[in-house]
Amino acid sequence: MGRGRAKAKQVKVARQLKYNSGGTDLDRLKSELGVSDSPAPRDDYEYDELAEKYADYADDYGKDDRDSTGR
Repeated sequence: MGRGRAKAKQVKVARQLKYNSGGTDLDRLKSELGVSDSPAPRDDYEYDELAEKYADYADDYGKDDRDSTGR
């Protein structure tokens, strides 16, 4: 026997999670995860390198080649 107390505890915890889930501290969570509020800086060199690499494809697959749905 003895399962009654364990089951009661599980039911209590389940009810707390179900009905009291709105109290999440998002600022504390961000600090624990190490997330900053500012966006990551874009590496312009990397962007320019990719732009040059795929510039030929822009001519071949530009906006004029799209159908009326924009795809």
